[in-house]
Amino acid sequence: MKHTVSIKQNHVFRRLYNKGKSAVSPCLAIYCRKNSLGYNRLGLTVGTKLGKAVIRNRTRRRIREAYRLHEEEFLMGYDLVIVARVRASHVRYREVERSLMKTMSRLGLVKERG
Repeated sequence: MKHTVSIKQNHVFRRLYNKGKSAVSPCLAIYCRKNSLGYNRLGLTVGTKLGKAVIRNRTRRRIREAYRLHEEEFLMGYDLVIVARVRASHVRYREVERSLMKTMSRLGLVKERG
């Protein structure tokens, strides 16, 4: 993730939850808000409802990898929080990837091709 920094501060997560724009799919919920920086900041949330630590970590790795592979297609200058929903732990990687792309395009964060 060469153009992305991790979000670690609780107040940034809260601001995105309260004031950010959101879109939901069966696997993911994404909250976004424009920042004044030239790069994206990404926060991942995987709750304990998904299962034990091994499953939560696998889900987190899948989401992070899907984001990393498509990072060049996303608009820069946004704070993003991706929340894994329960279904994300039961589906294959391709489904998580498809869900990420569809949700990001619904938020208008995917660059136009051409």
